[in-house]
Amino acid sequence: MHYFFGFSYWKHQFVRPFFPEIDKKEICFINPFFKKNYFKQAKKKGLDKNATVYIWGKKSFPLVEAYAKTHKLKIYRVEDGFIRSVGLGSDLTQPYSLVVDSRGIYFDPTQTSNLEYILQTYDFDAKLLQRAKKIQNYLIQEKLSKYNLYENIQLDVPKDKKIVLVPGQVEDDASIRYGANGMTNLKLLKLARQNAEDAYIIYKPHPDVLVGNRVGDIQEATALQFADRVVTEVGLESVLAVADAVHTMTSLVGFEALMRGKDVFTYGMPFYAGWGLTQDMLHSSRRERKLSLVELVAGTLIIYPRYLNPEKKVLCEIEDVLDLLKREKELYSSAPYKKIKIKLRNYISRKLQLFLRIITLKG
Repeated sequence: MHYFFGFSYWKHQFVRPFFPEIDKKEICFINPFFKKNYFKQAKKKGLDKNATVYIWGKKSFPLVEAYAKTHKLKIYRVEDGFIRSVGLGSDLTQPYSLVVDSRGIYFDPTQTSNLEYILQTYDFDAKLLQRAKKIQNYLIQEKLSKYNLYENIQLDVPKDKKIVLVPGQVEDDASIRYGANGMTNLKLLKLARQNAEDAYIIYKPHPDVLVGNRVGDIQEATALQFADRVVTEVGLESVLAVADAVHTMTSLVGFEALMRGKDVFTYGMPFYAGWGLTQDMLHSSRRERKLSLVELVAGTLIIYPRYLNPEKKVLCEIEDVLDLLKREKELYSSAPYKKIKIKLRNYISRKLQLFLRIITLKG
């Protein structure tokens, strides 16, 4: 049997098609009403020395992790991929890609992940690199990124200053805890200003924070003590188009900026740092290889993730997902009814999640 821990109820249906190698009857989600009962429930449902364990992200399940270690069970960490959807994960939008990692997880630099192992050891051939270059060009041409939520506009910025983008992040996110020593968005802004004194700094809050789903908000007046401008509901491409550089903790925006030829300064240890492509405050002794940008793209977007065709519910290639996202994004922009429907769904989702958080805190 295959036991899935930390997968919230709404994830159950979309997760199954990502694992065609597993019989549906062999997938068991463990979601006790009280989290502390997860191990008891798993044992009751047959967890034994022949089981395989899947855990969402870096969620901690110490009893099952200890059991797995004792009985040499395989543990896989699962997380959203880098090309995800039109819409936010925190709005319960189905992802079109997942990563399934048998070593660690890409955003935790304290241990080797499958992605780090790929980037350190893979023999990238010419055919794969050519494919990666086409994908890179397509992403730029179609202005696609992880969430593809907001429309792109032309930003008016000074012509005589260096433009620096500082992307905000979710402050309680595991990538910050493990990859940036718990740094805050405000601390990042202060460091960016110290290291780019004369630049025109644009601060872009994380979309999950902006809509109130996650932690990390900075009052605009506070942000403007260190930034020259705060932009909110505009597409990432709008800012990357005018930016010369990105200063970030561990944000995926740094990777997207690299693909667009921007300078990237990291204050944490994201998966794309340490390979000779970024200017890094921290360093990893494990990352000894110097990569080309197209090698980084190949390992990160082609080899590491799994992609799902959301219409057919079957695994597919990244190119198929990009075509689907392009069409969905165009439909979202051109069809008012589609936009209203999604915004209404998101509004209800956010209110429901807020209500559940309040109930949990009171409990």
